[in-house]
Amino acid sequence: MTLPRIAIVGAGIGGLTLAIELRRRGLEPQVYEQADELREVGAAVALSANATRFLRDRLGVGDALAEKAADVDGLIYRDGRSGEVIGRVLSREEYHRRCGAPYYGVHRADLQQILSTALGGAGLHLDKRLVSVDDAGSAARLRFADGDVVEADLVIGADGARSLLRTHVLGYDDARFSGSYGWRGIVPPSELDLLPDPEAIQFWMGPSGHLLHYPIGNGDHNFLLVKRLEGPWSEPTWLGSGADDEHLEAFAGWHPAVLQMIGAVPGGEKWGLFHRPPLHEWSRGRVTLLGDAAHALVPHHGQGANQSIEDAIVLADCLVGERDWALARRTYQERRLERTRKVQIASITTADVLHLPDGPRAEARNARLGGPDAWDRHLAWIHEYVADAPAAL
Repeated sequence: MTLPRIAIVGAGIGGLTLAIELRRRGLEPQVYEQADELREVGAAVALSANATRFLRDRLGVGDALAEKAADVDGLIYRDGRSGEVIGRVLSREEYHRRCGAPYYGVHRADLQQILSTALGGAGLHLDKRLVSVDDAGSAARLRFADGDVVEADLVIGADGARSLLRTHVLGYDDARFSGSYGWRGIVPPSELDLLPDPEAIQFWMGPSGHLLHYPIGNGDHNFLLVKRLEGPWSEPTWLGSGADDEHLEAFAGWHPAVLQMIGAVPGGEKWGLFHRPPLHEWSRGRVTLLGDAAHALVPHHGQGANQSIEDAIVLADCLVGERDWALARRTYQERRLERTRKVQIASITTADVLHLPDGPRAEARNARLGGPDAWDRHLAWIHEYVADAPAAL
């Protein structure tokens, strides 16, 4: 039996997860990555139970992940200026019990290395930057910058938030600025002696901004500092520049633990936080999208990598054993469309909640986040979700 030719464009978290799962189940996808080596892209990633269950139970990398990651001990909301605890949600043990899998913080480079080791180099092609796709003939033809042309029966666009294949499916570039920008950094524990609850994931909230941080192993902390921008993003790319102390000036008067953390990293580079609106169709011809290419998120729920992993597992389930691949891809879209749409909307609106000015609305928010049902109201639907469970089909 001749195996179908599957081309996965992009060797990020979603693309590697899909490749590993398809190979585990007898298919032989080829992965095309534009970088000349698999290297760190971004700082770190938060992996919630809706993804770690599959890394552990399907891909078999649970032990390797546990060795490199920090097992997060609960979620804490704080006032960004006073440091007062507004809400404390689930301990580590409660999270494991409720969700059935860990909540990890891990360096993105470590996660990518774990996944690439699991793949073992099978079907991985580096230094392959896609420049065009021609889907008019009997097979899709992928043309790369080095002149190579590859034919495939199915193309999976796992090429990230700036996906060329999304533009192919949609017909135009639909990136939207979210209204916020941010600074990222990793800080060693030696520079965090003021930090309370260092094993938790924490949101420090205030008018027009917030700080999110979590441990990622060896005591290091990954942070994302977010500031509301009054006006459009005027930088020529998603990455902007400024003075090294711009982030400290923007958050002057915040809690000393916040200033210590963000001050450990120069603020010269800042990131415009872009997203893409939900699509009605994830496929065009032989091309189907996955992960950020299908539903690029802002990071306020930490779900970008997790939704990519969910996508990969569901797509693999739909493809394996199904001869009608058009039906398989429709089923994949039907199973993922509403779920990812809800996560996208929740992610973009979370900044509005975290950035409320002082007053009655902020007080009402604090009461909700500090209430006994905060987990069930706001987070359980994301973290406790099991993408391959019968209820999710």
